[in-house]
Amino acid sequence: MSISLLKGQRIDLTKGNAGLSKIMIGLGWDPVQTKKAGFLGFGASTPNIDCDASVLMLEDDKFTNKKNLIYFGNLKSSCGSVQHTGDNITGQGDGDDEQVLVDLNKVPQNINKIVFVVNIYDCVKRKQDFGMIKNAFIRVVNSANNQEMLKFNLTDNYSGKTSLVVAEIYRHGSEWKFAAVGNGTSDAKLEDIVNGYNK
Repeated sequence: MSISLLKGQRIDLTKGNAGLSKIMIGLGWDPVQTKKAGFLGFGASTPNIDCDASVLMLEDDKFTNKKNLIYFGNLKSSCGSVQHTGDNITGQGDGDDEQVLVDLNKVPQNINKIVFVVNIYDCVKRKQDFGMIKNAFIRVVNSANNQEMLKFNLTDNYSGKTSLVVAEIYRHGSEWKFAAVGNGTSDAKLEDIVNGYNK
């Protein structure tokens, strides 16, 4: 049975789930419907909102190696433990918009945290922010049996925010835990988000 998490909650992933290694992280969102400009609805309309999910693999909570950034331009970590399945440029349709496969047993020992972030591509030029997005969520699925383990619905008001730190998976001793973060930031580019973990 899937567990529904609230912002700030943490939960054990591997403790109590003996043998859990391969998981699928599904991220989803829907664009808020906007009325088209112009007479009787004809004319220019808002361009598609292209949200991009990315993964940062951290050492002691710091981003130290560009090979540890997994996104639409680098779909697989060099160690093979994290793989992005590809970019969805519209957010249309039900279910997951983007998916990330993680093999916890393959994550190098020096990596203590895996952070899942979403940013809006070209947000400044397109004048878009996460106030234009609804029904955002992240979920964790056990890849061995395709059972959803947990889900975190992001329900805050993210108007004016151009990126989201959605969740983290982190080591706790020999186990892995999941933290529902849900923090919006004003970072305009993925590079800006990454730089925040260099400080």
